[in-house]
Amino acid sequence: MKQNIKFILRYIPWLLLLLGVDAFAALLLWLADVQAFYSMITVILLATILLFSLVCGVLVHREQKREQAFFAFLCDPEEHQEELLLKILSPTQREPVRLLARTLRDKQNAYDGLQMQIKDYEEYVESWAHETKTPLSLLTLLLDNRRDELSTTLGSKLDYIRNRMQESIDQMLFYARLKGTRKDYLFEPVHILPCLEEVLEDYKPLLEEKQFQIQFYMSDDMVYTDQRGLRFLLRQIISNSIKYCGNEPELNFTSLERDGCYIFAIRDNGIGVRSCDLPYLFEKGFTGDSGKERKKATGMGLYLAKEMARELNITLHVKSEWKKGFEIQISFPMVDSTADSNQLPPG
Repeated sequence: MKQNIKFILRYIPWLLLLLGVDAFAALLLWLADVQAFYSMITVILLATILLFSLVCGVLVHREQKREQAFFAFLCDPEEHQEELLLKILSPTQREPVRLLARTLRDKQNAYDGLQMQIKDYEEYVESWAHETKTPLSLLTLLLDNRRDELSTTLGSKLDYIRNRMQESIDQMLFYARLKGTRKDYLFEPVHILPCLEEVLEDYKPLLEEKQFQIQFYMSDDMVYTDQRGLRFLLRQIISNSIKYCGNEPELNFTSLERDGCYIFAIRDNGIGVRSCDLPYLFEKGFTGDSGKERKKATGMGLYLAKEMARELNITLHVKSEWKKGFEIQISFPMVDSTADSNQLPPG
């Protein structure tokens, strides 16, 4: 109804002119013959209302048809839709529509080309990352089987190089995954403790080298999420703790349920983060002013962790004091364990 009123308001000057002509004709009749005017006043009013309603109906129908044709043209600016729209437009409106059609088709072609380039880029990045994992796996196998033949210093350096390569490849792969058009998340019940132990096993040489004390204050709880995404998120956090650890480093893992959420917390006793840096910690490329080590960082790890958490409907909350450690809380929404594993948790 509101839309019909808007259509009518577009023609209000012409409708007022129509009413004015009827009123003028009635006035002439009154001046010519008052008795005839009074006898025909009812007919005049009915004819005026009927004519006015008919004109309004025709105008509304015409505008509705034009609007439908225009929206169909916008959704599919091909030549067929363009011709259908041109048939119901006035000659003065046709040339702008032809120009708009050419512009839209050019933009659509450019968009399709860009989408193809993005798809090719995604496939290349994924292919490159998986191909690079092969020599990385060989390096891991070599370190596991020939560690006794290597000096402690050399073994530590190779472990560090392997972990940095693994992190860089994972970050590139997941960055492409996060920004890509294809999403292949598999949401399912995941036991968080085995997932955490798998990540800690990847960092075991570095954790042992730096003599980390690891404490678990949690049970084998289960969350509903994408396992690969969760492992990636945990790797970014634990890697962060290893990079910025202090003397006698510690890692504490705790869990609790609060306000309908399962909260899993990771806390270290490293250098922490200055309070002025906390609001910007998850921004892309932000490294902050918390020591020389952070200035050498890329600022991508926690940014990607935050982006992955957003994709998985997980909330991250950070608590830290300078020189007093760093804690990040991962909050999972509680869901029915019998839910369909192919469906996302409610967001």
